[in-house]
Amino acid sequence: MSLLPDADSFQRLADGSAKGPVAALSRAALAVLSVPYGLAVTVRNAAYDRHLLPISSAPVPIVSVGNLTLGGTGKTPLVAWIARRLCEAGLRVTIVSRGYGAQLGECSDESAELGILLPNVPHLADRDRVAGARAAAEQGADVVVLDDGFQHRRLARDLDIVAVDATNPFGCGYIFPRGLLREPLVGLGRAQAVVLTRASFVSSDRRAEIRRTMAAVCGDRLPAVWAEASHAPVHLRTATGTTMPLDSLHGKRIAAFAGIGNPAAFRTTLQKLGGTLVGFRALPDHHVYSRDDNAAIAHWAHDLHADTIVTTLKDLVKVQAERLGDIPLVAIQIAIEITAGLEPFDSVLRTILSRSRSGSTRTRPTPQHDPA
Repeated sequence: MSLLPDADSFQRLADGSAKGPVAALSRAALAVLSVPYGLAVTVRNAAYDRHLLPISSAPVPIVSVGNLTLGGTGKTPLVAWIARRLCEAGLRVTIVSRGYGAQLGECSDESAELGILLPNVPHLADRDRVAGARAAAEQGADVVVLDDGFQHRRLARDLDIVAVDATNPFGCGYIFPRGLLREPLVGLGRAQAVVLTRASFVSSDRRAEIRRTMAAVCGDRLPAVWAEASHAPVHLRTATGTTMPLDSLHGKRIAAFAGIGNPAAFRTTLQKLGGTLVGFRALPDHHVYSRDDNAAIAHWAHDLHADTIVTTLKDLVKVQAERLGDIPLVAIQIAIEITAGLEPFDSVLRTILSRSRSGSTRTRPTPQHDPA
């Protein structure tokens, strides 16, 4: 297994629940490191805001879906929901991402996961997302959904949507590496829509409190559209694509593992499925599984007398096995439902339909093209 800290361990350090002198010293050191990082982010954003850095355009509308925090906001199911909605409106959609963790010629874990969720929607992974968006247009896309694009400001976009995780909306209140914020919360003011993901995991009072906090920070720049989404498991899936009902886990002893940004949310989902969770392993986000890793998980689950090993879809596409040792391996496939704010959210998506068809009504920053 990787020696890198998993998301659970880092979360405990960042939110202060990890106690003791070592944890306190670690937080102090990370706070010092967050100062130059935060300064660099602020200066970079100011340079883009003032058009001191070049902003490049693509010949089709760009819908960016991103985060304010590092990983684990439930963004991938939201990307799939938005892409499906645009497809239903008659648009040819292509998803463009950076392809985090993928080597040349390989498929990233997000790309592979989206390939399952949206088998008929093309997905281009390119570190140069300006080039990726232009390639998508050349290949016939009417609109590009930019996955994890909020901080990728070099590409002009027609719509910025930010996913905010209700279970940890403010990244423990600190800029990385002291906390999980990629940039100060005021950056939310660049977006046109916020989707509060995993909204059903918290109370209505907490959801209202999150919105008030954002309004206090952003003032009149708070995005006009606010929507809330629930994340719910829909079925189990094997590496070969076979699906099974969720109640297949009833009465089973479950050993689970995940290499994602918010393993706590996955653990909460597992605990509601009627099985007995006998063991849970959190691995670093985007963990790459080796044969030794698979063997170690199989041995661990065997020692726990597990009937089934359960993971996330994001991890399953990397493990690519129907069994680990003699124990079946399945993933929980998650889908989202917009539970509040669907009408205004749909309305802002419909603006992309008109822009795609007219090509002349875009409201975006005046782009400065990249130097040759």
